[in-house]
Amino acid sequence: MDAESIADAAYIVAALLFILALAGLSRHESSRQGIIYGIAGMAIALVAVSGQVFENIDAEGGLLLAVAVVIGAGIGLWRAKVVEMTGMPELIALLHSFVGLAAVLVGWNGYYEVEDDPNQTEFAGSLLDIHHAEVFIGVFIGAVTFTGSIVAYLKLSAKIKSAPLMLPAKNLLNIGMLVAFAGLTIAFTVEPSLGLLIAVTVVALALGVHLVASIGGGDMPVVVSMLNSYSGWAAAASGFLLSNNLLITTGALVGSSGAYLSFIMCKAMNRSFISVIAGGFGIEAPAGEDTEYGEHREINADGAAEMLADADSVIITPGYGMATAQAQHAVAELTRKLRERGITVRFGIHPVAGRLPGHMNVLLAEAKVPYDIVLEMDEINDDFPSTSVVLVIGANDTVNPAAIDDPTSPIAGMPVLHVWESSHVIVFKRSMATGYAGVQNPLFFKENTQMLFGDAKARVEDILRGLDLLVSAGSGSAHR
Repeated sequence: MDAESIADAAYIVAALLFILALAGLSRHESSRQGIIYGIAGMAIALVAVSGQVFENIDAEGGLLLAVAVVIGAGIGLWRAKVVEMTGMPELIALLHSFVGLAAVLVGWNGYYEVEDDPNQTEFAGSLLDIHHAEVFIGVFIGAVTFTGSIVAYLKLSAKIKSAPLMLPAKNLLNIGMLVAFAGLTIAFTVEPSLGLLIAVTVVALALGVHLVASIGGGDMPVVVSMLNSYSGWAAAASGFLLSNNLLITTGALVGSSGAYLSFIMCKAMNRSFISVIAGGFGIEAPAGEDTEYGEHREINADGAAEMLADADSVIITPGYGMATAQAQHAVAELTRKLRERGITVRFGIHPVAGRLPGHMNVLLAEAKVPYDIVLEMDEINDDFPSTSVVLVIGANDTVNPAAIDDPTSPIAGMPVLHVWESSHVIVFKRSMATGYAGVQNPLFFKENTQMLFGDAKARVEDILRGLDLLVSAGSGSAHR
């Protein structure tokens, strides 16, 4: 068996492992196994590709490639070691930008490889036209992914405001750039030139910035998933240019799975999939007014401990604030102690809780919270009226009744967790500041809501100590 046949066989094995990885990651119980499949598939792919490349380049080129691989692997291992869970969304967005940039560079290389070699015989006639289209489309997708991912990173890391950019005639700008891309593609396919390639690169870079900048903070988890899809299609485009079947297959898997996840999330948020991926197309900024909701009420950790000790059922709705405070382990310990007292404890997870799909699920799994008590919004929303206490730990926009009651709200129409329907609500927050979408939350001012201010981890630990004191004093639902 020659080297090419071995590489093709390795590509098939790697592709199958990637498919198994996606299947494993679709369920909590098999997610760890899915990650192992993904790592194994990528390791096989890297070895196979490296073997092919080293076979066809000289010693100097091989040394440069080895240095690049070592540097990239070193940076990757370092970032994986130091990144906090709170930093994962922006890190993923930044990594997507690298895929987009790689696709742009591969596209430009594909152009020069053919146009600078008048004696090339690989592409002729219609095949040459197809190659030109591949170059142009690959550069366009890659450039949109590159700048769009950078803007997403800046928004997620709070380096720029999360509010949507509302330029005059922003929808016409998006349409105009897409029309320009279509026209430039036809012109380049007929008569390729460096000027046209520069033009489409500039148009795509601008479109990437405007698409993501036009999307508000409340929809950013969908944007991360969408950019994941874009990066997959960019990789697939690079695969066609490089004649690499594994890159085409892997890119298609990432692109299609990311698009489907984005669609599911948009459906769960009552958002238009086309509107979100088109940069908020057709959505105008609401003209909501400031409303006076009255005074909020506060509670301390001891009071919260007594309320929990007397409860029959508790639902915990976590959000990004729990990730920021790294409170998941303290929350898991609180869950264990309450369940030991015979209190029913469950978690309600909004589809876009946190700033990354599955963010809260990963944190709770890390803290070893049982999978069977972690429920999705649709599974638990009807149970709030029969719940004694709801703990809102670091969530804000996902529990905001304004999404239902206020048609002028920027999050109007978004399905939310109906926590206010329970007997008592305790909201863990550092302050009365608005959430990521920049919207005030009327929940904080409802009669059955009390605010517990401070670091979520510290406050949960204070509640744990309060529960221990109640146990030692023999009070607080001692009959349990």
